[in-house]
Amino acid sequence: MPEIPLFQVDAFTSKPFQGNPAAVCLLQNPAPDQWMQQVAAEMNLAETAFLTPDPAGLRLRWMTPTTEVDLCGHATLATVQVIRELHAKNELPDWIKPHWNQSCLQFQSRSGVLTAEAATNGIVLDFPATLPTATPLPELLPTALNLLPEHIVWCGQSRFDLLLQLNHATTVRQLTPNLTLLAQLPVRGVIVTALGDAADHDFISRFFAPASGVPEDPVTGSAHCALAPFWQPHFGRSTLFGFQASQRGGHVRMDVHEQRVRLTGNAVTVFRGTLFV
Repeated sequence: MPEIPLFQVDAFTSKPFQGNPAAVCLLQNPAPDQWMQQVAAEMNLAETAFLTPDPAGLRLRWMTPTTEVDLCGHATLATVQVIRELHAKNELPDWIKPHWNQSCLQFQSRSGVLTAEAATNGIVLDFPATLPTATPLPELLPTALNLLPEHIVWCGQSRFDLLLQLNHATTVRQLTPNLTLLAQLPVRGVIVTALGDAADHDFISRFFAPASGVPEDPVTGSAHCALAPFWQPHFGRSTLFGFQASQRGGHVRMDVHEQRVRLTGNAVTVFRGTLFV
């Protein structure tokens, strides 16, 4: 029976039990997709990351409890944290060692090549920007989010999600969505955002993805790949700070450069174990 290393990491936080928890599974040998999906369902977190060898280096895949997704920021951050800690303890598996290049990593993924760096101020992820474009407001969306027309400033769609700008941070914080209705939308999820209401962030957001098996995601790196280019013109600078106002909450730093977004955050490993199936 194989023994497979498995970790749980709280991402986009420097404190345990905050931020967004992700599982990280290190797979030296290929595994069937069905088995990977069963592991993700067993972990029952927003995402489980599976790191495997690839002809071009390392491949990273992400699964919710119900489906595979094209991009996941917090589970990528969690994976880098695991590799960094194993390297510091001289426990890094031999198949990963050649790809740890002076604290830098590259991952092959369904969203192309992703670059990560373990820096002094946190872990930096280099992801593609997914600038949303204006789109008509879906008829059921205000009802699904329990919003009045005056609450809604703008509606757009990115590669993965709908993005709704609301009139005030309080509106974002107090949302009580109908998740059954939201799951009917033909998108991965719905991002809601507004200007920030505290000195430590420029804007606030929340992210709901019930169609992907995630009622509300605590902190969503990939959503900030849409939020960063969306808010950049408003602030007129390339560096932005966001706060995702879920129950756990989390902070994300973003640096926008052309068609890329560099996301910076911290992570904390809360447990490690072994998978015996």
